[in-house]
Amino acid sequence: MTEPPSTAQTLAERIETLYGQPLAALEAHVDRAPHDSMLSALLGSLADLQLAERSIAFHRDRLLQLAHSERSIGAFDAGHLLDNARRIGEAVAVRDAHAKTLSAVLQSLHRVPAPAPQPAPAPQPAPSAVPAPAAAVRTR
Repeated sequence: MTEPPSTAQTLAERIETLYGQPLAALEAHVDRAPHDSMLSALLGSLADLQLAERSIAFHRDRLLQLAHSERSIGAFDAGHLLDNARRIGEAVAVRDAHAKTLSAVLQSLHRVPAPAPQPAPAPQPAPSAVPAPAAAVRTR
């Protein structure tokens, strides 16, 4: 059974769809032009989300290793178990906060279709050499 895509992977796909390019190309673009932009903010938040997900996985694996059924748990191990559980909770809170913010920003953004080409303006008649008559002024 395959695991469902991670939150970061799902949001990365939404960024790719929004900008119409693969994530690697978008990251390269931001690296070439490192200025404040929505794209650089989105990619920065995505990187933070990915870091939180890696932290969850690392501490979960470490917790499972420490709590293995064939291991005895002493006072030293109990402290490590508690520390890893706390770190998982923190990483989940960070992941959820980044996912919520990134989702809200992506929800507010959308691709705008390219404007239709405007037809060339119709040629204007050439100005005549004779000026138009001035308006008649009535005097009393």
